[in-house]
This record gives sequence, C-alpha cells and structure tokens, in this order.
Amino acid sequence: MHIAFILGAFDFTQLVSPKILQYISTRGQAKSLNFEQAATSGLAGDGGLYLPESWPTLSSNELLELRGLNYSELACRLVTLFTGNSVSQANLSQIFQLAYESFDDSEVAPLNEISNGISMLELYHGPTLSFKDYALQFLGRFMDWSLHKHNEHLTIVGATSGDTGSAAIHAVSGLSTIDLYMLHPHNRVSKIQRIQMTTDTADNIHNIAVDGTFDDCQAMVKQLFADDELCSTRNLGAVNSINWGRVAAQVVYYFHAAIKLGAPERPVSFFVPTGNFGNAFAAYAATKMGLPIRSITICSNENDILTRFFETGTMEKQQVRATLSPSMDIQVSSNFERFLFEMVDRNDEVIRNKMLEFANTGQFSVDDSVLERARSHFRANRVSDDETRRTILQHYRSTQRIVDPHTATALASAKMFEAQADEHLVVVATAHPAKFQDTIEKTIGCPAQTPERLAQVLDRREHYTHIAKDLQVLKEIILN
Repeated sequence: MHIAFILGAFDFTQLVSPKILQYISTRGQAKSLNFEQAATSGLAGDGGLYLPESWPTLSSNELLELRGLNYSELACRLVTLFTGNSVSQANLSQIFQLAYESFDDSEVAPLNEISNGISMLELYHGPTLSFKDYALQFLGRFMDWSLHKHNEHLTIVGATSGDTGSAAIHAVSGLSTIDLYMLHPHNRVSKIQRIQMTTDTADNIHNIAVDGTFDDCQAMVKQLFADDELCSTRNLGAVNSINWGRVAAQVVYYFHAAIKLGAPERPVSFFVPTGNFGNAFAAYAATKMGLPIRSITICSNENDILTRFFETGTMEKQQVRATLSPSMDIQVSSNFERFLFEMVDRNDEVIRNKMLEFANTGQFSVDDSVLERARSHFRANRVSDDETRRTILQHYRSTQRIVDPHTATALASAKMFEAQADEHLVVVATAHPAKFQDTIEKTIGCPAQTPERLAQVLDRREHYTHIAKDLQVLKEIILN
C-alpha cells in the first residue's frame, strides 16, 4: 500500500501545544525550531547541526516500564520525548507502525548471542538490508505526513557512501511531496549498493554519480544548503544523519538491545561501526537520555579519522582510502560536530571557530581537558582490511554465520576487549553480508545467501547521471 493513500488516516488536528521542545544549532546563529521543522530541514541555516535544547531523560523506573514493549511501541515512546507536543502520539504511533511493518523479522532488530558474553544486534532486516532503514523508514513517512499537513513540497539532496542512498530512495520513492537527489561517489560503493539505488524508476528519484569521494559528495550537499539562490527557489531538506530525525530514530535500537539484556540493572557496552559518526552519536544520545551504557567503542577501518582523534586530540583530514568496508570510507565525520558541541559545554563560538579552522586547514585540535572528557564517553579502534577478512573467516568457521565487512570491524574490536570486560558486549551489525558478495566469496570461498528482496533488483536496468565534481552542474540539474 502506498504511503500517500494511508496518510488520510492521520489526525492532523491533534497538534495543540502550550510548550514545544526546541532545537538549536551547534553554531548558535540559526533560529530554533521544533522537532517537525528540524526533521524536515536537516542542516541549520548557519551551517550547523540541530540538537535538542535540553536532553529529555528517563528515570530507572521509567526505563523498567519500557520492558515488554514491541519495537514500534518502544520507538514511539522514546521519540515522543524528542517531539514534545509538536506531533500527537497517535500520529507518531501510526507512523512507526507503518515504518516497521515491512521488516522481515518480527523482532525488527533481533539480538542473538554469538558467544558467551557477546551478542549481535542485527540491523539488516529492513527493506534495503542495512541499519539506515531503521531511521529512514520512519523519516520518509514523517516528512510526507508533515508536508501533506502544510501542503508543501520538499527537495531533498543527500550524499551516500553506500547504504543511506538505497534506504532513503526506498523510503520516499513515488511520493508526490518529495523529490530526492542522491549523490554517490562513482565506483566507490559496492555493485549491489549501487544497483539498489539506481534501479528505482520513480519519477521523483534522481541518482547522481560524482567523480570523487563520499566526502566530496557530502561537501557539495552542504554547499547547496548555503546557496541563497537555490534555497529561495527550492524548499531544501536532508536525509543524511545531519538530519536530527535520523539520529532520534536510531536511538531506539540501543534502548531495545540494552533492555533485552537486562538494563538498567545489567551493564552493557556497544561496538559500533561508523564513518559519519551518526550511529555512534545515537548511542551517546541514549546515554544522555538515561540509558546506562558502560562504554561505546567506535570501530573504524583504515579511514581512521575518528580513532586518531581519540588518540591524539587532533581531527585531521587525510586522503580517503578505498577499503573492504566502503560505507566507512570517510574523512569528514559530520556528526562529530554535535558531540564536540557537547564536550565544550555547548559553546557555539568554539564550534564556529573549530569548524572554520577545519574547513580552511583540514584539521583542528582540542585541549587535554576536552579530550579526556571525550574519552570518558567513547573508546576507538581501527581494523585493517586483513583483520576484517580474518574476522569474517574465523566467525564463519566457528558459527557458520557470515558478517559483512563493516560489522566485522565491530566484531574484531569486541574480541579485542572481550577479556577485559565484565559486562555484556553488543556488536552492532549494520548490513546484510549479501550486499558485499565479492568480499564474502573471496574470504570464505562461497557467497552469502541472497535475500529475495535483494535478488529482485539485481537484473533491473540502472538509471543515473554521471557528473564531474562540479557544484554548478549539480545545481543546474536540480533547478532544471
């Protein structure tokens, strides 16, 4: 059933609010917005990222009350804390029910123990087989609901290192309220990741392959948001994790896993593969809301800008390397700005200066006190391609189960810290291994089983526009 037809069931009248939770920019010079406005705009007008003005929190007793909720009910309960009264709970509940009804596991995000003391949180049961579905299936429907309510149209521009593109496309394909322009780095995503994007035939979907890296694509998107001419003629929105709605929905699966493992009484730690820092920041946000997480480990591939920061206190952009885990082939982690904003006590002047320095020089540093504060929230680890292959093979031999190369970076990291831990460890599995068949087959000698929903798109014709790294060409495509 198409989303636009379901929307008639929503109640557009339940929106009365004496007080609405506000969202502020990390750079302090954009007007504050409510959740609905922040989730349909993405990047703030001053180039910053939106965060809640204050963190909503749950007490231990309120955490206990979350036990027994199914995934959609839990999502509604938690995200309601972020929406304030700007969206009725009835509407939010229905959006979440629709968002997760197409997932292929009744648990939505199943948690399976893979060894004594280590479990895997499987975030690949959505329609495009990656963790991006958990936020974008919600965000696409939420945007459509909001745009219908206000009789508006949105032009979304996004960049993908692999999985965001297909998840966003699936979430908004065919919607009359949205046109989506999705940039991906040419020849730098896996073949299956590309096909999942470029075989969509809806008139509102526009795939663009850019000669460059994901960081180049992401930079072009940010430049579009700063273009006064484009902003005056198009209502621009974002679906990358710069959009707060993405992060809010990703918080849910950390609560889901921790509660299943006995939170708040039982301690738990997470190992998170991440490049753009959105998935890791969602785990941090969960701790700010009261979820007791012992530690969060950032798991990087050889593009280790985040790991290097936690080692040295310097964020330094280097050349992007092509690895077996392409979705993490990133040297500009946009969501880190949100975390740094927190670490400097929300001093927006500091953030403006640091981000300007990074834009001009490709690096910035923080003092020892800020670094130690950051280290109190995160550990960081890098995993080479050789270690990735070795982890995939060892896991397959011991369990007969296959993990994708991104998840392998988290599994390798968990194994490294296993002997030191007295809490339960959770590996965040971010994608189905069938999306990376070349790597899997070369590593274990056979391909991963291809799910039917993926097999259906493999032989379809591709449609995309190939351009140079040229902002003016991209702008003309959107305007025309």
